[in-house]
Amino acid sequence: MPKQKTHKGLAKRVKVTATGKVLRRRSFGSHLMSTKNAKRRRRISSSTLVKGITAKYCKMMLAL
Repeated sequence: MPKQKTHKGLAKRVKVTATGKVLRRRSFGSHLMSTKNAKRRRRISSSTLVKGITAKYCKMMLAL
C-alpha cells in the first residue's frame, strides 16, 4: 500500500507543536483593520489551537 501524501494546502496554513497540537492563524486579519477595536486586533494577531475532531483530521491530512 502506498504512503499517504501530505496535503500541501493545509501544511502551509498550520503548524504542529512538539506535543502534537495543531496551531492555526485566526481569520479576519488581512485588511480593514481600522474598523476593528484594539482588543479584537490583538486577539486576531495571536495564533490559536485547532480543537476536537478537526485537529484529528488535520493530523491525518498532514500524514502524521
